[in-house]
Amino acid sequence: MQDCVFTVLSNEALTDTVYRLLLSGPCGEITAPGQFVNVSLPGFFLRRPISVCDCEGDTLTLVYKTVGRGTEAMARLAPEERLQILTGLGNGYDLTAAGDAPLLIGGGVGVPPLYLLAKRLIAAGRRPSVILGFNTAAEVFYENEFRALGVALAVATVDGSYGVKGFVTDALPKECSYFYACGPLPMLKAVCKTPFPGEVSLEERMGCGFGACMGCSIETKNGAKRVCKDGPVFKKEALLWED
Repeated sequence: MQDCVFTVLSNEALTDTVYRLLLSGPCGEITAPGQFVNVSLPGFFLRRPISVCDCEGDTLTLVYKTVGRGTEAMARLAPEERLQILTGLGNGYDLTAAGDAPLLIGGGVGVPPLYLLAKRLIAAGRRPSVILGFNTAAEVFYENEFRALGVALAVATVDGSYGVKGFVTDALPKECSYFYACGPLPMLKAVCKTPFPGEVSLEERMGCGFGACMGCSIETKNGAKRVCKDGPVFKKEALLWED
């Protein structure tokens, strides 16, 4: 974990509510796809936890959705502004479990961390497939970025306005060696009910972001775990789902 200063390079809208923030700063503590950073915004007491979408050299890419006052303030950030950011938080996806043909499943704002994961898997010689799920065609983002990686890609929309009509589970293949998922809880629960082995990234409200406050604790089959410190990535067999 490292607390350091980043400089805004750009901040652009991808959809009406989703933005891509490019930052320059020390990224050495970001070691695995699936980790997150905690962004300090002027005028706000609590930092905002944001998944790492990409990290290359000293350039950090964050893709976030405006859901409240904090992220709305993030959407107003301009180039050259400076931010205090905690980096290298949480665990990441386990690339060693991927097998030859892993499946990456992202729903809505759960899509971003899968981009760096796809890049790392490809670099390791794997052949990932990707399913992206959204409510409508207007909410689709990062399709072109994934296609540029050369992965097999399917997009599902709940209303059928683009791609496969339905949920990500309606686009699942008959087989996969391992899955990696990030998205809303109902989606993760449905994916974990499939026979495929895999792991998911959870999202919880966080106070500190590094395990001190216990505010993001959840119950697992192995007792209480902190999403920020013990997660956010958990093996599917460790999780408890309410029926």
